Amino acid sequence: MLGGIFSFHSSWKDRWDTYIHKPLPLECTSLNFRGFQFAQAMLFAIEEINNSTDLLPGISLGYRIYDACGSIAKSVRVALALANDNDVESRPSESPCARPAQVQAIMGASSSSPCMAIATVIGPFHIPMISHFATCACLSDKTKYPSFLRTIPSDYYQSRALAQLVKYFGWTWVGAIRSNNDYGNNGMATFTETAQQLGICLEYSVSFFRTDPPDKIQKIINIIKASTSKVIVAFLSHMDMDVILHRLSHDNLTGYQWVGTEGWIFDFHTAAMDRHHILDGAIGLSIPKANVSGMREFMLNVRPLNSSSNEMFREFWETLFSCKFKQSKSSAVNQRECTGHEDLTGGQNSFTDMSLMPIFNNVYKGVYAVAHALHNILSCNKTCNNKVQLDPFTILQHIKNIQFKTKEGDEVYFNENGDPAAKYEIINWQPTENDIVDFVTVGLHDASLPANKQLYLKKKSITWAQNSQQVPLSVCSEKCLPGTHKVLQKGKPICCYDCIRCAEGEISNITDSITCVRCHPDFWSNERRDACIKKEAEFLSYEEIMGALLTAASLFGTCITAVVAIIFFRYRKTPIVRANNSELSFLLLFSLTLCFLCSLTFIARPSEWSCMLRHTAFGITFVLCISCVLGKTIVVLMAFRATLPGSNVMKWFGPTQQRLTVLGFTIIQVLICILWLTISPPFPFKNFKEFKDKIILECALGSTVGFWSVLGYIGLLAVLCFILAFLARKLPDNFNEAKFITFSMLIFCTVWITFIPAYVSSPGKFSVAVEIFAILSSSFGLLICIFIPKCYIILLKPEKNTKKNIMGKREPKSF
Repeated sequence: MLGGIFSFHSSWKDRWDTYIHKPLPLECTSLNFRGFQFAQAMLFAIEEINNSTDLLPGISLGYRIYDACGSIAKSVRVALALANDNDVESRPSESPCARPAQVQAIMGASSSSPCMAIATVIGPFHIPMISHFATCACLSDKTKYPSFLRTIPSDYYQSRALAQLVKYFGWTWVGAIRSNNDYGNNGMATFTETAQQLGICLEYSVSFFRTDPPDKIQKIINIIKASTSKVIVAFLSHMDMDVILHRLSHDNLTGYQWVGTEGWIFDFHTAAMDRHHILDGAIGLSIPKANVSGMREFMLNVRPLNSSSNEMFREFWETLFSCKFKQSKSSAVNQRECTGHEDLTGGQNSFTDMSLMPIFNNVYKGVYAVAHALHNILSCNKTCNNKVQLDPFTILQHIKNIQFKTKEGDEVYFNENGDPAAKYEIINWQPTENDIVDFVTVGLHDASLPANKQLYLKKKSITWAQNSQQVPLSVCSEKCLPGTHKVLQKGKPICCYDCIRCAEGEISNITDSITCVRCHPDFWSNERRDACIKKEAEFLSYEEIMGALLTAASLFGTCITAVVAIIFFRYRKTPIVRANNSELSFLLLFSLTLCFLCSLTFIARPSEWSCMLRHTAFGITFVLCISCVLGKTIVVLMAFRATLPGSNVMKWFGPTQQRLTVLGFTIIQVLICILWLTISPPFPFKNFKEFKDKIILECALGSTVGFWSVLGYIGLLAVLCFILAFLARKLPDNFNEAKFITFSMLIFCTVWITFIPAYVSSPGKFSVAVEIFAILSSSFGLLICIFIPKCYIILLKPEKNTKKNIMGKREPKSF
């Protein structure tokens, strides 16, 4: 004996219990043809098994079917009636089974909440319960519902598949409506969780039940009107969808893209109600199509006269054909009388619609699962062992472990949670010319495949809302293009953001970037901030104007020095050359040549050798130069002292002492440079801080103490030379060289004193240019002040280039 619990009615009359009298039985309303279809599918499977010689030979299956009318309370009541063999409120059909025992299994119910209640009650008795349409993922919990199985996939997979479908089309801002029951609430909870993982946001999520008052449903309509999302995910049963569709039609809310579950997406009755084309273009998941041969003919072979004792069938027939079998005083005068021979196949109604054949097939497979389990328990070969005591627990265990194929080739089995394999077709509502919706399969979803292969869609075959061929756009914020990044709007979901341009030196090269990536120090962001481009390396080069001018000045100074040296060499025996210590003069000219040339080491790309050479060459050549000038100054002072009576100073500062003085001063600088190069030498350095979009190639000092020691030593010698020259400026020679040395040292000191702040404050290559300018200007100052007056006398005033004229005495003039 098999039990069946189906909803032949979809609602019931509300009543107020006074608790004074015993409550009356629940009065069901709103006849539901779908419940009849499910019952007919069960009867078809039972009849097919009873007529089979291969399955349960010698055993007949009987049935007891109850109407739960969608009520949880009544579902539990009739389930207990089935478990206890109690006929209260039952509507059993006549059955050939003469064994008045409890049912071996229960088929149904059609929704999740009643199934949860029933499974909780009958679970301790281990009575198998197989549902064809209860999809709540919560029913997979075998600790709570140990005897529950189903032939339809769990909503755990459907909810995740819906989220993947929404993500596939780029909809990140959607609304959600659900049935306020276990089916809707649990399914939407899983969808919401998966959607958040995929970056999808819900603008709103509302629930309702078909028995809710109109004002509550109107609030939901108002929420939809006020929303900005254009996609609505509806986790609704077909009965709840019919209610909300009626209100949507009243407000003519078209233009929304609906995404649905198997609860309504392939329901012919819902499509027939949509006269305002509210749901045109809807897309959603459905159970894969199925065709059970002979089932359609069996379902349509319903004759109330053959079931005259069953009031349910009479009500069904009268509702289907709008007639009455017997006229009553309360009946309408013009209402026609039923003949009982009306043609079911002649009209188009929700009962004759076979679009729910996949669900009918689920009922069919459930009955066969029980039959195969009984077949195994009763050790059926040619006949079954009728003496075997049927135990509900044994039946349950065998059902869990069965695996067979139906005559149509469908494989039937249950996993450890009592669920079948999760496979869905993706259905698209495409209106036809006759205002009839065509349910077109546009894709598949197979949860058994790897995550990246589960979803398959024929995108070009889809018709969208308002008969559009373009995928609707439903986002809170437009995509952030490369070069920008997302910044969340305060108090709003993560899908609502502003696109902020990346800062300088940062890029984003992908759409909807969360952050901007900082470029490598050698690179800088382009104008669009979507790519890093190599920074321009900046250094003082020969090719640019400033570098060329400084190079020309350096070479010009070298040439002038060479010309002066040639003049001095040619006129080396003249009094003016001999009187000014020709040996120190030639050494000074040589050192000035080196000073002019060492400025060239500061130009071009810095390298390890050029960095070490430029500072050390500069330091040593300038010390050599200042040492020569200092030597000449000391010679002038000593020469004046030597003219005094009794003075023999010159023997202490002769040519040998002069050479040793220059050599000694220079060696000190060489030692300083050697220590500098040994401890922490200068090295090539990329300066990223000076300019954002350029790399300054420069020479880092290494040891700043070494650098300032070199400069300090030069400055010390220059100051000493200046003081001595200043003291000798009024010596009574006709051609007093100390005057010119004083001028040259004044220029030298002035240049290098102003060099320090200019060098520190100059950016990039300009600091190098400042240093070269200081070297050249101080070198030119020494050359011009010390040697040009002599050249003037030698070349233009040869009459003054005599010993007499040079030794002539005149009154000293003030400086």
